[in-house]
Amino acid sequence: MTKLSVNVNKIATLRNARGGNNPDLEKVVKDCQRFGAQGITIHPRPDERHITTRDVYNLKPIVTTEFNIEGYPDERFFKLVADTRPEQATLVPDPPDTLTSNAGWDSKKHKFFLTDTVARLKELGCRVCLFTDPSPDMVEAAALTGTDRIELYTEAYAVAFSANKEAAIAPYKAAAAAARDLGLGINAGHDLDLHNLRYFHEQIEGLLEVSIGHALICDALYLGLENTVKLYLKALR
Repeated sequence: MTKLSVNVNKIATLRNARGGNNPDLEKVVKDCQRFGAQGITIHPRPDERHITTRDVYNLKPIVTTEFNIEGYPDERFFKLVADTRPEQATLVPDPPDTLTSNAGWDSKKHKFFLTDTVARLKELGCRVCLFTDPSPDMVEAAALTGTDRIELYTEAYAVAFSANKEAAIAPYKAAAAAARDLGLGINAGHDLDLHNLRYFHEQIEGLLEVSIGHALICDALYLGLENTVKLYLKALR
């Protein structure tokens, strides 16, 4: 079964809008795991507009499943990873002012930087994953960095899904095939939801993990958090 890692950034965003501790991020993380999620994802951006530095340290002992920290690999990110030792570090090419991740790494252009970064993170004992566009060329370049996994950036799939799901999934199937041939693990994330997740899961052989936050939290407003987590898990069976 493909693992579901719940990205809780939006819970922190809502909390930060008023200050205080409502909603309680730590309780939400505990509950997501209690409801069946097999991982928790956070993306602590430098401006702390959602997940704060303090959150990273507070969540470490609470995450009893898989702790996945996303981010651009600057020295701040390295310190957080070194101090908390998450099971997985997912590298994204976002500059500090980016609203949300909107592209995968150009692993050819940044080959030497990524190779050094991956090696540093592996020395800390965590699995490394590179955010990657659905291109066999980029997957092949990612493999040369020494990364353990790629995370397929799925916004293009989500946008095109309603019009032609077969065409939407085609580049992802090609990229996933390249990853399998190269021995890379396959994760996926960005704009996956209850409408498009099941088909993606059925079509991508060897999909190990999906990271879902925005859509899942939006669904939970209507369906309740427990029911929503279970519906996403059902889509992955």
